[in-house]
Amino acid sequence: MNPRETILSRIREALASPRAGATKSPPAQPIGSQAAAGFKGPTLATALSWRATGADGFKDRLELFQKNAIELRADFHLINSLDELKTRVKRLKASEGWNRVASHGGELTQAACAALDVPLLWTDRGYAAADLEACDAAITECDALIAQTGSVLVTSRTAGGRALSVLPPHHVVIARREQLLPDLTAAFELLKTKFAPDYPGFISLITGPSRTGDIERILVLGAHGPKKLTILCV
Repeated sequence: MNPRETILSRIREALASPRAGATKSPPAQPIGSQAAAGFKGPTLATALSWRATGADGFKDRLELFQKNAIELRADFHLINSLDELKTRVKRLKASEGWNRVASHGGELTQAACAALDVPLLWTDRGYAAADLEACDAAITECDALIAQTGSVLVTSRTAGGRALSVLPPHHVVIARREQLLPDLTAAFELLKTKFAPDYPGFISLITGPSRTGDIERILVLGAHGPKKLTILCV
């Protein structure tokens, strides 16, 4: 008996001998017979209640988004003017010692970057990946904020391409109040209305800073992307 046959033989023996204490599962029933057997799954009303956020008005959506952002370790600030936006960005630059910032063309991003006295890399004007990696922060706009999950919806057409929200260690997102949506369903409807049938090649939901817990279940931020996420809503 060769090594392959030996391994397969041991697998067959293991499958034929249930482990001690194991219980035998009942045979699976065809889907059509579940109702006759008294199967009671979730009703449509129950499924919809799971999806519902109760965040119908702006105030409710704002509170839910803030709550989720805190749990996700993202910084969220509601600000009242472009002047306040510039002040916030200048404070971030000073506190973290930014030496170079990446961004893209947009009304909000250009207003914010105009307040920064540092070299700027504009990803919609052509760039080298090494130059983008050398930036201390990325400032982007977005397509929407999603209260249900505390996520930021971005696409390659509104957030400066694929890499801008990934490579720099601090991602600063600037959104407008009217972009705050209640749930994922509204977000997908927005994408359909805005882009169909010519969808962007890159669509992403950013839910907090990059994280992983793969090694001994220890949470590490910044493993696969920015380790800090700041969201400024004007």
